[in-house]
Amino acid sequence: MSNQLSHILKQWHDNKDDCAWVLGTIYDHCGPCYRKAGAMMLFNSLGQQFGMLSGGCLESDIAKKAQKVMTTGKTIKLCYDGSDEDDMAFQLGIGCGGTVHIMLQSINFENNYLALDKVFNCLLQRKTGVYSQKISHELSDDQARFNQQVLSLKNSKTKLNHLDYNSQNDTWLETPIIPEPHILIAGGGLDARPMVEIAHQLGWHISLWDPRPANARREFFLKANQIIKGDVNALSKYVNQSQIDAAVVMTHNINLDAKSLFALSNSSIRYLALLGPTHRKFQVLQQANLDELSLNFPIAGPAGLNIGAQLPESIALSILSECHASLYAKPASSISNVLVPSSQIDDLKKSA
Repeated sequence: MSNQLSHILKQWHDNKDDCAWVLGTIYDHCGPCYRKAGAMMLFNSLGQQFGMLSGGCLESDIAKKAQKVMTTGKTIKLCYDGSDEDDMAFQLGIGCGGTVHIMLQSINFENNYLALDKVFNCLLQRKTGVYSQKISHELSDDQARFNQQVLSLKNSKTKLNHLDYNSQNDTWLETPIIPEPHILIAGGGLDARPMVEIAHQLGWHISLWDPRPANARREFFLKANQIIKGDVNALSKYVNQSQIDAAVVMTHNINLDAKSLFALSNSSIRYLALLGPTHRKFQVLQQANLDELSLNFPIAGPAGLNIGAQLPESIALSILSECHASLYAKPASSISNVLVPSSQIDDLKKSA
């Protein structure tokens, strides 16, 4: 199961009245932490856990505290300080050295399910909004709110605010709610299989199109959410009716690649990967009668990050990594800047 919020909430929504549930939320953090403010996790009285609030080192202790919330119905706030030798977090061997503040809240009919049903329905419809939680030990009818509004991945940031919702200057955590990326893969050949598998592991919504009868067969793409049937007109109709964030064009046919590109040319996608060398990209653009500079999205062609990818699996990893960085407006550079110097590469080549 993916750790995407929509996947986590589905586990709860389908069984929300069958057992007791608790929502765990990181509402503040300081220093290096595995998860940041806004991260959510669900616990139930059956002993099940969905999502993560750390790298796996805190969850068992948090689950014990969640059981107390289920018994008493009272909200609990926790603090794990990885830099304090006397703190539980340090004793558990977190190692990050940061501090996380976590709030545990009951989810039930009496508190309107903390508005999580509204959040879930919003994600199902692939809409965006802001989820607000009151940071308090006190129980009230107004512990959580959800307001639908237009957001994007680029400007989505969870924050603590002092907001006057109840004629008081209470502290609320505002978490942007944005559906997981929707990726369209044009091309259903052998090398599209790891693309779908990895995108599925990321928890992304996946659509697949290939008009050729031998390709894009369901038995080979069980993890695809939607397989689009029909010719390029069916693809164009689907693109116009769906909210697609990114596309990978990999039919290995210049004519089909051109038709795919044309179908996507007026869409709101923010990234398009086109397999093949630079000269092939120009051929596809010419065939589609499109000017690259007039498009509203960048074409990554050749596609992917330079990680030395040669096999379908590593090529899929390379392309999806570049796609992920593009959607989240990140530079796709090494976090630690640990790269092999060119002089060492030359030495390795000589010794090979």
